[in-house]
Amino acid sequence: MKLTQISQESTKITLELFIDHAQEGDYITLPFNMPPGTAAMTLRYEYQRPSLEVIQFEHGSFTNQQWVNIIDLGLIKPDGQPVGASGSNKQVVTLSTTWATPGYTPCDLTPGEWKILVGAYQVAPEGVRVTYHLDFIPNKLQLFKGDLHTHTLGSDGVLTAEELGQHALRHGLDFLAVTDHNQMVSQDALPRIDGLTMIPGVEWSHYQGHANFLGVDQPYDGPYFTDNLEDTRAIFDTARERGALITLNHPYEESCPYQFDFDLLPFDVLEVWNGPMRESNLRSLALWQKLLAAGKKVPVCGGSDYHRDRLFQILGGPTTCVYAPSASPADILAALRQGHNFITFSPEGPTLDLHAGDALMGDTLVWEGGQEVLITVDGLAIGDVLRVVTQDDILDLYQAPNLGSCQITHPVSGPGFFRVEIWRTFLPGIPPLPALLSNPIYFDQI
Repeated sequence: MKLTQISQESTKITLELFIDHAQEGDYITLPFNMPPGTAAMTLRYEYQRPSLEVIQFEHGSFTNQQWVNIIDLGLIKPDGQPVGASGSNKQVVTLSTTWATPGYTPCDLTPGEWKILVGAYQVAPEGVRVTYHLDFIPNKLQLFKGDLHTHTLGSDGVLTAEELGQHALRHGLDFLAVTDHNQMVSQDALPRIDGLTMIPGVEWSHYQGHANFLGVDQPYDGPYFTDNLEDTRAIFDTARERGALITLNHPYEESCPYQFDFDLLPFDVLEVWNGPMRESNLRSLALWQKLLAAGKKVPVCGGSDYHRDRLFQILGGPTTCVYAPSASPADILAALRQGHNFITFSPEGPTLDLHAGDALMGDTLVWEGGQEVLITVDGLAIGDVLRVVTQDDILDLYQAPNLGSCQITHPVSGPGFFRVEIWRTFLPGIPPLPALLSNPIYFDQI
């Protein structure tokens, strides 16, 4: 066996392997390095498969095809676990966090040493030269739409996780968190649906408030119920130690308001928009504005709290829209922690790109004076009002005269925060309501 690295670029590697006939029947592992920040990988390999012999006869010819080399293919992650195997059936394999060629499993493309599994099933007497082409597609910030608060038959919903996932895909969502009441679900137990990221979660449901723990199979041990603050704090601390994203849900929901002190339990994100926009959500929005004005950097999210289709309640109503380098659960949850997201009323709602230089929503800049924010909005409806909110002011900046999009450069008046809202009149006779809420860009005074 002889291995040669023909070429390597930042996103491509070509490897050449010569296999002796004496190695027929062997399994060989061929190492390669997965670059950091890879979103998807394509592996293509080629070698002489059949031997072609043309046999002439009186009125024509026959091409005799005889398989002289059969080389099987598989992939192994850095932890030694197989990603998949396809025998000699497929010459091209694609792998990403949310989709993979059949026979392979979508997974995080962890940087480090991966291995190609080479199965020398049949090798010609003269040996065979196999060439592997690896193409790495780097991560870049993309917009992913999802729902962070849903229920299945596991608690009080009406759909299975598979049905819920298919429903989400049809609604145009890219990710979905399953958050049944006090019922944990593991990543392995969730269905694999091409084009959809399924995130494990649980809605910790207590008589004094609800919270979602997202992204880990078992965020805490023991029972969910507690009778004192100390035991409640232990559950939240354990969830945070295990890497769960903690959201405090619907703080002013009439049937289950959040009654714990916000300063006593750790959390990452505040759910200010739960289900259809209504008075309890507007109170949550006012609470968030008060926290921001007090100098606290609190990211927000939304979730439909979906159980079944009802009047004014749909899956993805509202939709949390996340700017992340990939659709992996880890990248989506990390972006939510950073506040790199906005909330819109549905998957078909308006979208927002909010930047100050290279900083996007959720980021912090040093206040220097003279800074500007670039606001780009798509999907505006007639009469939509674009509103800018800071710690000192609320300014209706623009009203859309028709369907369309707009781009506005606006100065930052001073240190603090800068965020955007879009208000829409959804039905005649009903007061305008939020159609979009963004996380802020922060400007800190040193």
